[in-house]
Amino acid sequence: MKRLLPLLLALLLPACRGDGAGGLDPPGVLDMTRLVRPSTPNTALAAPAGFSPTPDLITPRYRTDPDRLFAAIRTVALAQPRTFAHGDFSGTRQAHFIARSAWLNYPDLIAVQVTPESELILWSRSVYGRSDFGVNKARLTAWLAALEVALTAP
Repeated sequence: MKRLLPLLLALLLPACRGDGAGGLDPPGVLDMTRLVRPSTPNTALAAPAGFSPTPDLITPRYRTDPDRLFAAIRTVALAQPRTFAHGDFSGTRQAHFIARSAWLNYPDLIAVQVTPESELILWSRSVYGRSDFGVNKARLTAWLAALEVALTAP
C-alpha cells in the first residue's frame, strides 16, 4: 500500500514519477539576482543581507575560498536524505538539486549559488502545492547548519 499511493499520484502529478531527478526537466543556469518569488508560501530563500527579494534566512560572507564553499555545499546537499543532483554549472558556481518527500515522492527544487565574494544563495521551492508546511525553510536551515560543520572540519 505504501508504494501504491505514490504510483497513483504519479498519474496526476508527473514530477512524482520516478526516482531521483526523474520526471523533471533539466534546469538551466538561473540569474539568482532576478528571482521572482511566487505569492504562494511554498518557497524559502537564504541569501546575504540586503539581497532582493528579501530572504527568509540571512547567510554570512564565508571566510573561505568560493570554490571550497561551492564544493562544501554540494557535498552537504548530496548527503541529505532523498536529495539528488539535478544540474551542475561549476563555471558559475551554481548547482541544482531535487529533494523528494519520504512518503509521496513529492519533488522540491533547490538552487545553490556561490558568489565570487564567498556569499551563498539557496532557493528551495515546491513543485506542487500551495503550502509547504515549512519544509523548504527547515531544509535550508539544516543545510546551513551542516555547512558550518563541514567548513570547520579539518
